[in-house]
Amino acid sequence: MLLWPDEAATAAFATRWAQQAELANAFIALHGDLGAGKTTLVRHLLQALGVTGRIKSPTYAVVEPYELPALNIWHFDFYRFNDPEEWEEAGFRDIFASPGLKLAEWPDKAAGMLPMADVALHLHTQPDTTRQVTLVAGTPRGEALLRACDGAAA
Repeated sequence: MLLWPDEAATAAFATRWAQQAELANAFIALHGDLGAGKTTLVRHLLQALGVTGRIKSPTYAVVEPYELPALNIWHFDFYRFNDPEEWEEAGFRDIFASPGLKLAEWPDKAAGMLPMADVALHLHTQPDTTRQVTLVAGTPRGEALLRACDGAAA
């Protein structure tokens, strides 16, 4: 378990994680209530990876793609995802089968369609606005990612 006392701690974690080669083809499932900091973490991570410009939440679009010279990134937000047929029609199966980083907020809304997450990251807001963060590896790649970040596995 980790504690992030402020947004600077979130940014520092994202910067550390962005340096890990295993992240390039990882699937990270982001869990937490509204306002827990999922999109904030994604924004800091994408900036640390080199994404410039506005990074917005894909709440209405479901997915926002980002292309870097050596990395494709997809940021999903399944909060409003209701139709399993949309999964096929939108090509999400193909995206998850392709190389690149996939970050998914509200993955439970697409349960049964998503592959096993390399890392499930759970954010919990504490009364003082500190974020309690639990990281759970689901694959060997996820285990490597957790070991690379100070062994912060839960």
